[in-house]
Amino acid sequence: MAGIYIHIPFCRQACHYCDFHFSTSTALKDKMVRMICRELQLQKDYLGRGTPIKTIYFGGGTPSLLSAEALAEILETISLHYPLELEETTIETNPDDLNPAMLQSLKTLGFDRLSIGIQSFSEEVLRFYNRAHTATESLKSIDLARKMGFDKLSIDLMYGFPAKDHQLWNHDLRQAIQLAPGHISSYCLTIEPDTALGKWAQKGSFNPASEDFCAEQFEVMQNQLEDAGYVQYEISNFGKPDAFAVHNSNYWKGIPYLGIGPSAHSFDGRSRQHNIANNPKYIKALDNETVPFEKDVLSQEDILNEYLLTALRTIWGVDLQKVKETFGVDLMHIHAPLIQQLSQEKLIETNTRHLRLTKQGKLLADYIAGKLFV
Repeated sequence: MAGIYIHIPFCRQACHYCDFHFSTSTALKDKMVRMICRELQLQKDYLGRGTPIKTIYFGGGTPSLLSAEALAEILETISLHYPLELEETTIETNPDDLNPAMLQSLKTLGFDRLSIGIQSFSEEVLRFYNRAHTATESLKSIDLARKMGFDKLSIDLMYGFPAKDHQLWNHDLRQAIQLAPGHISSYCLTIEPDTALGKWAQKGSFNPASEDFCAEQFEVMQNQLEDAGYVQYEISNFGKPDAFAVHNSNYWKGIPYLGIGPSAHSFDGRSRQHNIANNPKYIKALDNETVPFEKDVLSQEDILNEYLLTALRTIWGVDLQKVKETFGVDLMHIHAPLIQQLSQEKLIETNTRHLRLTKQGKLLADYIAGKLFV
């Protein structure tokens, strides 16, 4: 099985924290849709002929900026060239794009899961981030989506806003819990150099929150969402037991996926590749029947280390037997002193089959994974 990710590289405006690939000009939108469809045709054998597609995910950028006709064209191309056994079809949306007509179109097209980019329920924070929607629109969008028949709802929240205390973050969490979506994704505000916030920080006009402040908010989130019945099945993702994201879970489990669109990444189990992050160059290459990507062939060591990095982030953890059978590596043996130390520090827990992070260990996931690399 496998998944398909479609990157739609357009946004209404630039959020001050975002370093994903997008353009605020939609002049190339129609051409982009045609070239995405062309890439889908050219890449139809990437995942292996006959491999069933279990999930489709439209991300960005802002996929909800596309018309229903454009979305239908992409979905139709997928159905013509790929064997579908769909378990989940997701589209990322902004609250201000969700009106009854749009939601009905998405429902008709077969989307069964919405990922709504709320980020915060505070007007102050939304203005600072330069989000296009208001807190009121966020509340209305969730209510409207439910009324239009969308049962699978995920919302994005962001912590780490540099406030004097945790009052704003506590308000966001209380509001999210009250709305009770099945799934919540939450990410720490990261200051990237080429973003507005990054440039302000370099000039000294903006002071990011400290690591300790962000860690405190992470722990507050863990406790409050756990008390509300959510499972932290991945470092940044919380779901009710029956509402884990299938598409993203498959990423972390190492299941292959095809990424389509400028800047999109793909993984076939043996190599990774990523498309050029430039809209005009992407369109020009596809116009000439060429997919503009760079490819990295992975060694067995690379594949193992990537598995450790991703698996350790999840509730399922590292399958020690799988590592031994697939890679010939006995982690419990070669890292015995390290594993004993991390266990004593209550950062990991192990049994005969799995190695997992504890609640405290999730704060140090990348550090611990790096220590376990072979």
